[in-house]
Amino acid sequence: MLSYRHSYHAGNFADVLKHLVQVSVLDHLLLKDKPFVVHDTHGGAGVYEVASEHMQKTGEYQEGIARLYGASTGLPAINRYLNLVGRFSRPGGLSHYPGSPAISAALLRDQDRLQVTELHSTDAALLEAHFRGDRRVRVYKQDAWAGVKALLPAAHKRGLVLVDPSYELSGDDRATVAGVREAVKRFNTGCFVVWYPMLQRRRADYLARGLMGLADKHLRVELNVLNDGAARGMTGSGLVVLNPPWTLAGQMEEALPFLHGKLSQGGGGYRLESDAGVLLEHAAR
Repeated sequence: MLSYRHSYHAGNFADVLKHLVQVSVLDHLLLKDKPFVVHDTHGGAGVYEVASEHMQKTGEYQEGIARLYGASTGLPAINRYLNLVGRFSRPGGLSHYPGSPAISAALLRDQDRLQVTELHSTDAALLEAHFRGDRRVRVYKQDAWAGVKALLPAAHKRGLVLVDPSYELSGDDRATVAGVREAVKRFNTGCFVVWYPMLQRRRADYLARGLMGLADKHLRVELNVLNDGAARGMTGSGLVVLNPPWTLAGQMEEALPFLHGKLSQGGGGYRLESDAGVLLEHAAR
């Protein structure tokens, strides 16, 4: 959607979960010397300043990254994510929060590649400026699903595809399932991480099931900070991971209870489900 700006939501509880999974998948890809590609469908602006008008207007980061920043959790996956976020801030506190393209670029090696599509003209220009001179990165001012058809299959057989729509238009759910189906068909050796908001339980379940049906191996990771129907807007956030690394389920089994304990706003819970069934589930009372 042309009016959507992720800068209002950067660092919120949904970003924490999404970027934690992103870092965990990338770390798994980094275990092998062979090059890989990251394809990011909705790139945003790259890096967000906490003191900016947009982040301060909503303050959503205060219920997300601000609750965790600077902590040592005892959980390697979460500590890894927090240490990476810390690279973007000045000493003394949280000053900037990285979006998914900046996180990917921070982990890429010389042989790896990042390709990002972003349709919003302002954010696309900010992305291009942020990555200017970085030969590993290509930014395309392009619709996400047009980018899937133009840029996949990728140059390398290994990789990660990040899908993070705004879901603000009535047809976004259907478009996301169709777009991911096309992407999987073109790049079936990749890992896909697809974000969805928890706005209505029935809608979220229907979307997640549609996405999970696109690959035999899948993982659904969901974190809810409020009870269903407790508030207008998002009460939680989920990810469907297609072709997940074998290490991810165990990492999320450790991470989800900790994240809920730190990020809950008075309810909610968490759920972890794989192609083998429900692995972990908790609903706050």
